[in-house]
Amino acid sequence: MQRPRVVVSVGASVDGKVALTRDALLMRQPSSELWESMTPRAADSVSIDVIEVLRQQYGCNAILEGSGSLVTEDAVPEELPAYDGDTAELYQHFLPPDITRQPSPPHMWFTVVDSRGRVRWTEKHENWDALVLVARSTPADYLGYLRRERICYLVVGEARVDLAQAIAAMGTELGVKCVLSTAGGGLNGALLRAGLIDELHLTLAPALIGGLGTPSIMDGPPLAVGEPPTRLQLLSVHTDTGGSVRLHYAATERLPSPATAWASS
Repeated sequence: MQRPRVVVSVGASVDGKVALTRDALLMRQPSSELWESMTPRAADSVSIDVIEVLRQQYGCNAILEGSGSLVTEDAVPEELPAYDGDTAELYQHFLPPDITRQPSPPHMWFTVVDSRGRVRWTEKHENWDALVLVARSTPADYLGYLRRERICYLVVGEARVDLAQAIAAMGTELGVKCVLSTAGGGLNGALLRAGLIDELHLTLAPALIGGLGTPSIMDGPPLAVGEPPTRLQLLSVHTDTGGSVRLHYAATERLPSPATAWASS
């Protein structure tokens, strides 16, 4: 089976920043309000529903995020009860049939890379199910917690999540055809280094953020000396009267990875 298509959709400032500061989650105030204010309202707005476009085009049924989009690096997660059962069974995929056999689409997977077991799932959503990508290093207590909460997970990697293995498993185990990454620069950069990005939807707001270390569109390990960048083919460009620009690219060349690419979460 061909691996699922991977499409990255990201909004950024003109200087390529995807956050206001390294530790300010865009899902929380005041960051979310400040971020929204960077894009002036325009009758001819360039914004589109990327997930709906990809559903129609590729049957997309999975969204990908890193744990850093949900939990700050310095956050101390709630302590979990110790798991007192057989830990061997924990390190196998957990995919209850009553969840995984729902029709798709409209069934969607909200997928999070979380090998360290940082995210606590306090909300349920009627339109999607959570899927966690973990590794053999993930604490047993966290995997036990996911099973108690009936949250699906895939064990993909040893010390960290192996993204190539994870994307492939989403296809073979769950029938995912297309994955939309709305993650931050760390995870998107890892996808880039793994040669997994097929398309990029980039929306630029007419604003500058700056700041050394502020997350950008693609973070992560730098190119090795002499290693070429990934080339892109421009598919479309749209602008609006508010000053925003939407760019759509296809990746024309995938970089051969000199080593296995790991997710940072």
